[in-house]
Amino acid sequence: MHSHYYSLHRLLLVAGAVVATTPSLAADVTPERLANPESGNWLMNHRTYDSQRYSPLDKINKGNVKSLRLAYAVAIGGASANENLESTPLAEDGYLYIVDQWGVLYKIDARSGDMGRIVWRMDPGQEKVPLANRGAALWGNFVISAANYPPRVISTNKETGKVAWEANLGDGQADLQLTAAPLAVKDKIIVGAAGGDQGVRDFIAALDGATGKLLWRKYTVPAPGEPGSETWKDNNNAWQTGGAAMWVTGSYDIATNQVLWGTGNPVPMYNPFYRPGDNLYTNSLISWDPDTGKMNWYHQYVPGDLWDYDAAGTHILIDGEIANQPHKLVTHSARNGFLYAFERTNGQTLLAKPYMEAINWTKGIDQKTGLPIDYDPKRDIQVYSGLQNQTMTDRTKRLCPSHEGGNNYWSASYSQRTRLLYIPSRPTCNEMTMTPDQLRTPTGAMLGGGIRLLERTESEIVVADPFTGDVKNRVRSSYPNFSAALTTAGGLLFTGLGDGTFVAYDDVSLEPLWKINVGVGINAPPMTFEVGGRQYLAIMTGLSRVSKLRITLTPELRDIRNQTMLFVFGL
Repeated sequence: MHSHYYSLHRLLLVAGAVVATTPSLAADVTPERLANPESGNWLMNHRTYDSQRYSPLDKINKGNVKSLRLAYAVAIGGASANENLESTPLAEDGYLYIVDQWGVLYKIDARSGDMGRIVWRMDPGQEKVPLANRGAALWGNFVISAANYPPRVISTNKETGKVAWEANLGDGQADLQLTAAPLAVKDKIIVGAAGGDQGVRDFIAALDGATGKLLWRKYTVPAPGEPGSETWKDNNNAWQTGGAAMWVTGSYDIATNQVLWGTGNPVPMYNPFYRPGDNLYTNSLISWDPDTGKMNWYHQYVPGDLWDYDAAGTHILIDGEIANQPHKLVTHSARNGFLYAFERTNGQTLLAKPYMEAINWTKGIDQKTGLPIDYDPKRDIQVYSGLQNQTMTDRTKRLCPSHEGGNNYWSASYSQRTRLLYIPSRPTCNEMTMTPDQLRTPTGAMLGGGIRLLERTESEIVVADPFTGDVKNRVRSSYPNFSAALTTAGGLLFTGLGDGTFVAYDDVSLEPLWKINVGVGINAPPMTFEVGGRQYLAIMTGLSRVSKLRITLTPELRDIRNQTMLFVFGL
């Protein structure tokens, strides 16, 4: 790992103090601001460290949302065909910072309210291969973003657009990727590695925010002799290509100083016979000390996963009561169809209840251990319910939920107004066939099988109580949700759909109060910000190759065109 320095000035953030050697035109993004962001700004990927994706803004509300209209649009990308956008825009004091698929970082002047002018672009010169980029982070006077081939973290001066430092995180793995938005914690930048499905052994790492120096790196698949290595019982050295990607940005609990980040599936994805055992620390929630990289505790949701039920999706921090006892929760609406709540100080399971209606893989979750009740620690290859497990002689199975969930990278939101979770989910099932004779696909992916759609891909928003696990409501759409949920103090729930619909629901009744179809599919989360005393909603468009495959059984979308755009709406 090495760092390159392009600026003479350096920024020092230590214990919350910020000192800059040169004056800045805008306020530095300090640890204090990140811990308590201004209501009109969106300073990190999930807006707040607790990953609630809730905004206290209420100038757009149930009473006036029907008057929401397009304020302006900005074309993004355009460097290659079949681009997509999956990042959440950041907003600070009238400026937006966004990242396109190729890691190009944009600063957009949104102060006028009726146009978005690109102030500068920072192009890292990334090779144009199909990847995702899910956003950036603000730290001090810099915007921190990721780029790939080679995998890099880049610090850009937010005033000038000039690169301050660039850190190469390559470790010799050809397909190592960085797709999650970085997370700024105190004086450090925390990043999770991806590319697991290509046979990458993934990691979490911390960089010095001022210099890009690598401070620590911890792999999420243990090497032989390390704790957890005994759960890789093969003779194939599967740990070297084991996955456990960290491709969705984690959370940070300030009070206990722990980063909580989910990991992806074991690899090969659908062939457990190549990698017998529980395969730690895949499909897990892991608590890390951001200062040292020490693992505090972990919970593995699906040991020895057979179906790509990874746990990389958002883990939301909430304080409240369960059974009349106060708890500091970390909640997760898992891809496997269950909603979990843990005590975030030690990982103790508090509840695990189904939020999906069709679940075949297990008969339930043990409420004390958080493990499937049919998990057998004596088995090298898990069977679970016996309804969905593939074998060498019975290789094709119907998956419920589908391999994508349930909830996935389309993040849920917790509303501080209703004290409920709003979970974008995939209610449809699909079919998987294990192919043990094919270790890698022609594109190099270590899947160990393939999937087949059985019906058109639809979606739901499931409303659940995180303190009881009870489902309170659900609303179904005829189109998939690749976006995320956003809740606001105005009593609204926003999300985007694969057919290009951007919709606002009443957060109690789930009645649709406003919607617009922008003509191109949405693969990115919505966000909201305020400038000049007015509130705006923003969302970006452009479906990924994988998302396009999910609409092949939706005939009315067969010829939908793809355009990468930023759309901003206001009253």
